[in-house]
Amino acid sequence: MKRGLVAIMAALVLPGAAWAQASADAALLEMREAFRRNNSAQLSALLPRVRGHVLEPLASYWEMKARLETASAQEVRAALERHPGTYWEDRLRNDWLLQLGQRRDWATLASELPHYRMNDDRELRCYALMLDAVDRRTPADVVAAQVQRLWLGQRDADTGCATAAQALLNSGHLAPEVAWQRARLAMEANRPRAAEQAVAMLDPDWVATVSAIASDPAKYLDEKITAIRPRTKELVTLAIIRLADKEPALAALEMERTRWKAQLTQEERGWLWGVIGKRAAQKLHDNALTHFANGQTRFMHGDHLAWMARAALRAGAWGHVRDAIAAMDETQQREPVWVYWRARATQALKEPDALAATARSRELYSAIASSRGFYEQLALEELGRLVTVPPAPEPPQPQELRAAERNPGLQRALAAIRLGLRAEGVREWNYTVSLHTPGGMNERELLAAAQLACQNDLWDRCINTSERTPLAQDHAQRFPMPYRGTVVKRANEIGLDPAYVYGLIRQESRFVMDARSGVGAAGLMQVMPATARWTARKIGLTDFRPHQIGERDTNIAIGTAYLKFALDDFEGSLPMAAAAYNAGPGRPRAWRNGPVLPGDIWAENIPFDETRDYVKRVLANTTNYAAILSGQPQSLRARLGTVGPRADPTAVNRELP
Repeated sequence: MKRGLVAIMAALVLPGAAWAQASADAALLEMREAFRRNNSAQLSALLPRVRGHVLEPLASYWEMKARLETASAQEVRAALERHPGTYWEDRLRNDWLLQLGQRRDWATLASELPHYRMNDDRELRCYALMLDAVDRRTPADVVAAQVQRLWLGQRDADTGCATAAQALLNSGHLAPEVAWQRARLAMEANRPRAAEQAVAMLDPDWVATVSAIASDPAKYLDEKITAIRPRTKELVTLAIIRLADKEPALAALEMERTRWKAQLTQEERGWLWGVIGKRAAQKLHDNALTHFANGQTRFMHGDHLAWMARAALRAGAWGHVRDAIAAMDETQQREPVWVYWRARATQALKEPDALAATARSRELYSAIASSRGFYEQLALEELGRLVTVPPAPEPPQPQELRAAERNPGLQRALAAIRLGLRAEGVREWNYTVSLHTPGGMNERELLAAAQLACQNDLWDRCINTSERTPLAQDHAQRFPMPYRGTVVKRANEIGLDPAYVYGLIRQESRFVMDARSGVGAAGLMQVMPATARWTARKIGLTDFRPHQIGERDTNIAIGTAYLKFALDDFEGSLPMAAAAYNAGPGRPRAWRNGPVLPGDIWAENIPFDETRDYVKRVLANTTNYAAILSGQPQSLRARLGTVGPRADPTAVNRELP
């Protein structure tokens, strides 16, 4: 009798609870739209409707963020205290601290900084360092060195590091040369506003000249009065950097002009030849190494040295590869890419003798060899081993999984993603696994969190979380194969390696079905609308409609078909087809012209950072997927092959978009 009464009561209560949940969900989605419109009044009106919802901290963040500029410190603190320990509390604190810095409210900033947990905002780090120097907690020269590193690492004009840099310039703890170096880096990165900001710290009257240089560097360099103006050499340096961006050959001619030879220092000339060499190398010009040789490597930036090494690889000049890497700082030298190429250069040069060179190269390969990434896999092969699936770690225990399931941050992340708030959910997830506690989750916690993501089909969070484990490599988490029946069947039907398809999807979308890029690429295989229409016609999908690219099977059918068209056009070259999928076919057609190169050297010389990284990751993914699918050891090098000019230049599929 009692059980019947409980069932009756549950039947009465549950519909009401479901209605309340649905109402709160709807209110949250309304709040998201109001937040996008910066409608603070609507946000405040809707907030009571989400009280008690698992995502109430997010709703509270939206409501306060929209009126942060006008809210009092007491109101902000009250909002922070409502949801202590959550990501959205710390996100609001981050935004408030930045605003306090812009207002120069140093007292409030200093009192709130100790409560900030994420500590991943570069501007706030600069503010904190400046306050440390003011309060004498850290010597000013130590602070200056750290601010210099942070400021030079900023791509765009900012407030935090610029404020700290200005204070240190005024006090004499930061040399004026640092501001000029900041301007150089900004001009080289096509960030003229950041260059103007840096130069303004030294003299606001120079900003107009920097702006004119950014618009027309050749005109500035040709003006007869330029050579006799004060501070000419620093501004000339900026002008030649700007000129080199488009016309490295013209910049090289400028460097030979008598007036600049006399005026520029060795340091400035070394930097400029580094810029010119870099731009020539990115354009795959044969004279890039000649430009680099005109300057001293000790005056070149790390990015210049990377391109010097790439140009030397392309030319087969192993001595220059060695010298470029030797000139890099220790941090850059430890990157797997340069460990690998340093080992290859050591092998090729056989210095000081063949036996010692072999021993040293093997030592370098051993330092990075694993199945984790592109150069790690190549190092493994250089040691005579192929890529295999590593032993799986001990799976998460039931109590470890329960702890992950009960983690409030992961619960909120899952709830947000299920509600369609993917960006917000991803941010909460990332914070929970990496920033909520100093150093992030430990290895066992990461494996359990990754497993929770896998169980909920959140493949991107599964992969990214599992990749954070410092020792364990769980390939079932790192290289999942959702939709396996569809992908494998489709790939086999059209003559594609399923491992290659999986390697590409993993890099394109991390298996997020509704992924959409800023340029309109959509779905698992991130197909562009125009590409989708062309491919659909080619494979006979006569009734294709644009919205269908978001459907799983259609996306796979069109994406794999386009990949096969690209692979055929590039004569079966996996790296070139991957480059075409990312950057369009016209670019790798141009990049293949020149000497016949091993695939690893060709990939390292891809001019676009994004495409170079993409090709490496797709091929490394492919090799791991092949090891999983086949159960056999696999070779990355065999998949790279060689790349050179097409034997028959007319045999090009000009229709391929």
